Amino acid sequence: MPHPQPPIARRDAGSDPYAWLEERDAPEVLDYLKAENAYLDSELADQAGLRETLFEEIRGRIRETDLSLPSPWGPWLYYQRTTAGDEYPRHYRCPRPEDGSLAVDEGAEQLLLDPNQLADGGFLSLGAFSISPDQSLLAYSLDTSGDEIYRLFVKDLASGAVQALPFEDCDGSLTWANDNRTLFFGELDDTHRPHKLYRHRLGEAGAELVFEEGDGRFFLHCYRSSSERQLILLLNSKTTSEAWVLDADQPQGTFRCLAPREEGHEYYPDHGRLDGRGLWLIRSNQAGINFALYQAEEPRSTREHWQLRVAHDPQRTLEDVSLNAEAVILGLRDGGLPVIEVQPQGLPAYRVQLPDAAYSLYVQDSLEFDSPCVRLRYEALNRPAQVRQLNLADGTQTVLKQTPVEGPFDADAYASRRIWASSGDGTQVPVSLVARKEVLDGIAAGRPAPLYLYGYGAYGHSLDPWFSHARLSLLERGFVFAIAHVRGGGELGEAWYRAGKLEHKQNSFDDFIACAEHLLAEGYCRPEGLAISGGSAGGLLIGAVLNQRPQLFGAAIAEVPFVDVLNSMLNPDLPLTVTEYDEWGNPQEPEVHARIAAYAPYENVRAQDYPHLLVVAGYNDSRVQYWEAAKWVAKLRATRTDANLLLLKTDLGAGHGGMSGRYQGLKDVALEYAFLLKVLGLV
Repeated sequence: MPHPQPPIARRDAGSDPYAWLEERDAPEVLDYLKAENAYLDSELADQAGLRETLFEEIRGRIRETDLSLPSPWGPWLYYQRTTAGDEYPRHYRCPRPEDGSLAVDEGAEQLLLDPNQLADGGFLSLGAFSISPDQSLLAYSLDTSGDEIYRLFVKDLASGAVQALPFEDCDGSLTWANDNRTLFFGELDDTHRPHKLYRHRLGEAGAELVFEEGDGRFFLHCYRSSSERQLILLLNSKTTSEAWVLDADQPQGTFRCLAPREEGHEYYPDHGRLDGRGLWLIRSNQAGINFALYQAEEPRSTREHWQLRVAHDPQRTLEDVSLNAEAVILGLRDGGLPVIEVQPQGLPAYRVQLPDAAYSLYVQDSLEFDSPCVRLRYEALNRPAQVRQLNLADGTQTVLKQTPVEGPFDADAYASRRIWASSGDGTQVPVSLVARKEVLDGIAAGRPAPLYLYGYGAYGHSLDPWFSHARLSLLERGFVFAIAHVRGGGELGEAWYRAGKLEHKQNSFDDFIACAEHLLAEGYCRPEGLAISGGSAGGLLIGAVLNQRPQLFGAAIAEVPFVDVLNSMLNPDLPLTVTEYDEWGNPQEPEVHARIAAYAPYENVRAQDYPHLLVVAGYNDSRVQYWEAAKWVAKLRATRTDANLLLLKTDLGAGHGGMSGRYQGLKDVALEYAFLLKVLGLV
């Protein structure tokens, strides 16, 4: 059988020869994308059996029929149930047991929402799922294409009647006021930015414009405070924020500003209670980049009345604050790891104690405001996610639920490590990794393993170690899985983030390359067995390091990759571009243009050998347009000097997060893993 030939994109004259691929819905563009999909199918046809094996392996580890941990609220327990064969969990509630337990009464349960029925086999993303304060109504929003534009609905939970609200271009948010009749929702502008807040009263026509944000860098978002007594309208760019508040009992009133925006000042308020009095707590960076915590008593809550509660600490970052009537819970970033510190009212503060050296941890659910407990989500590379109940008064923990792994699984058969690589400027960069113990023993004895290295490095996002059912299919085949915590992420605090953005972006790439070199030097792998992966801004990372050091890697996967960064940032009409200036810079400025052009993956493709590469795009993606991946692959095909496998997969019915159903998601992972096993010569 003749070897299939890859599609060759038309190359036009001019500085951007593949710009024609940006003509969405043009027949020649769709034909090209479909041809690339067909080429991928033909090249991976011999992997069909392996993909099915991997899919069944991963599926076999997941408890397909399961019940989520119920959450108590007033007279009800709220929970989700997954059923074998269904793509989405169903949402339920049942009466709360009088004994205070979390036992579900299936005979008395009420089905609130069935996304499987709503999806009808197509794409579906559930945005808001918001129960009214009196628990009689459900407000929810649906995206049925992947473009993150939502339709709004309200369901009467007694009668089951559903009302579609007559509003378009919605961001998916729905926030209740305490009258159980007033809803606040956001509207998107032409660049897909939430820029208007509306107030709608059920039973009345239309909606009233409450607020319009004219600065293209700022997003708006409305939410309820922890105390349920206040509505908060947050306006924020990447570097600056401003908050307006409204009594939730007076939804027809006027929002008032806590502190007018000041360039570079980020603050995030929440409303709680102290000794029976209403209290504002505000996380602010006005005293330093790692944030401090302030408090202000009602009604004097504007900035001049803020009183310091937790001082700025140059050694640790205050990332989050959770409130209830019993305590203030601080989410800290210390030494590259998340830490939770509890300040119970009237009792000494303490840190939550945990069993692993590298892990992911956050407050998952603060439950009811008056609850004596909160729930923590905890996981590690070798430990499935646990929901732990934390008693706020004394710090005792109870594991309420651990994500099950079906079939044979022993967490102790795997070892996780945190090691450090030295970047080009001497900065020490953390790497988290996991493998079977015998694989690590073999590495120590001089037998390198295949290694999958993942990275992101943008927006201050922290890649804390997480467990994956799917990843076990690689680990069981002798892989090491590693995460490079490069600058630009938030793992080591705000300074770590700032050292990998704007004029310092090259640090992210240098750090990733240093992590790869360290893993190679320490004998964990060989270049031909080193696969790298990243998505979105992490796809930019992958594209940049492939241009700069392609010989280090054997294979790469780039998902919805932001690789055409220069052209995208030059187009302010694209969704999100203006808001991204604070992250990348505005290339309308000559020095910024030169800086981005020096690393932009699409611009820097050159005649050299590249490793095997799989690129995934979503046609309806509003964050990273499908053409970024398509143009990049087209240019690589025309320019590279190797014959390695280069594949483009465009999900024509999906957005930034890929296909929406859980089984389709598993099939996508199985395809990527089969690709790696093929090109690394492991099958």
